[in-house]
Formats: sequence, C-alpha cells, structure tokens
Amino acid sequence: MRRPLVFTRRNYVLMIAGVLAVVLGYALMAIENALYGFISLYVAPIIILAGYLEIIYAIVWRPDDEGASSAADAANQ
Repeated sequence: MRRPLVFTRRNYVLMIAGVLAVVLGYALMAIENALYGFISLYVAPIIILAGYLEIIYAIVWRPDDEGASSAADAANQ
C-alpha cells in the first residue's frame, strides 16, 4: 500500500530556497571577514534568519484540501 508524500513539490522548492539563503548568509559573513563590518554585522544575519524562517515555513506549509473545501461549500448551500 502506497502512502501519499508528506511534502509537495512546492515544499521542496521553498526548503531549497531557504537552504540557499542560509548558505548565502554564511558566505557573505565569511567573505567580508571583518568583525565589525556592515555586511557581517547586519546584512548576513538578516539573510540567515530569513533563510531559517523560510525553511520553517516550507515544513509547516500545507496545500489546501480541495475535497474539504468543496464539502464545506456543499454544506453551506
């Protein structure tokens, strides 16, 4: 018996985008290599945080159930 996948294609795309943002943030932090530089102190942490939030959103996001919405519409009529 096959079970449906937990994640859809959109979940994986969002997760990959989040991972790329985290990698970009750490790369920016390493490239500047300055303790009190503007990019390492302000820009890179914001990009890293946004990447982690994107990953969390990708894990939590679920597509709308079309069957549930059509059943709710039928019940309202």
